[in-house]
Amino acid sequence: MKHLTKLLAAALLALGLNQAVWADDASDFRETLQLAEQGNAEAQYNLGLMYYNGQGVRQDYTEAFRWYRQAAEQGDADAQNNLGLMYYNGQGVRQDDAEALRWFRQATKQGIAEAQYNLGLMYYNGQDVRQDYAEAFRWFRQAAEQGYAKAQNNLGSMYYNGQGLRQDYAEAVKWYRLAAEQGYAPAQTNLGVMYDSGRGVRQDDAEAVKWYSQAAEQGFPQAQYNLGVMYDNGDGVHQDYAEAFRWYRQAAEQGFPQAQSNLGVMYANGQGVHQDYAEAVKWFRQAAEQGDASAQHNLGVMYYTGQGAHQDYAEALRWYRKAAEQGYAKAQYNLGLMYANGHGVHQDFHLSKEWFGKACDGGVQEGCDPYRYLNQAGY
Repeated sequence: MKHLTKLLAAALLALGLNQAVWADDASDFRETLQLAEQGNAEAQYNLGLMYYNGQGVRQDYTEAFRWYRQAAEQGDADAQNNLGLMYYNGQGVRQDDAEALRWFRQATKQGIAEAQYNLGLMYYNGQDVRQDYAEAFRWFRQAAEQGYAKAQNNLGSMYYNGQGLRQDYAEAVKWYRLAAEQGYAPAQTNLGVMYDSGRGVRQDDAEAVKWYSQAAEQGFPQAQYNLGVMYDNGDGVHQDYAEAFRWYRQAAEQGFPQAQSNLGVMYANGQGVHQDYAEAVKWFRQAAEQGDASAQHNLGVMYYTGQGAHQDYAEALRWYRKAAEQGYAKAQYNLGLMYANGHGVHQDFHLSKEWFGKACDGGVQEGCDPYRYLNQAGY
């Protein structure tokens, strides 16, 4: 009933925004404004940041855009990058990928790592340029070699997936490690997955737990989920359902569907928490509505049995079907049973045979015998 696949962090996250440090007060804002109005590019850039972040002044993206533009037109590379970001996100100006690309490219000419990373993302996603993994790799690598953690993580993911170059797990580990050692939670998660799976490095559950823990403590939901799985299975740690529950819950409360699904299972089985079918249904539903096939199947089970919800064969059928159409074999088997028994639907042995066959093909052996029987019976 529980889905325990470990997950890599998403390769590509938000674009990089350059920041500055200053005293957060109104007097600093006035001094910066005075210098900016005199044409000082650094002050114009900092004023843009202050408006962007609402530091010392009310947040105002339009004003942030105006001051970034003035600094960018004087050649300030950080302002060029941030101006590109505002065009990319449509903040303070109409969204425009072409303008974003233009300003990112300007900033890369001065070697700005964030801009190199951002330009790499544009090529990776094919935004206003032809999608080109080799170009994305080139720009990520330039930023990564300057120590930019997001680019190092993305470079690792490109090596992991073999995008724009030959797949190389050892190189993926190298770049994930460089970013992880800077405290970048997605890379820490990815490095944990590499130790967990033994790809590019000797398999080591304890090392996987170490890296998952560092990312989980920063609130990163994929790592919290993965750490929950480790405690659930007793991999690299003593099996501890209460700890598994704790980490699943933290990820689930951030909307992470696999964690929501597993949290539902723990409530249904009373593992690490008092058994509570209503809570199980609540969490299965949240994951199911995000398309998680395991949760859709489990929600169907709850409706079928009347645990935590009124027994409702039609609802059970609906959720089994959603999971079955994603290829979830247990749901395909249960859908076969529903058609065979006429529960929530008109009895139909032809459709029953079809779903039993799919379940059998998907590795659910219970589906093989009824498929063979119905097939021999001429359905």
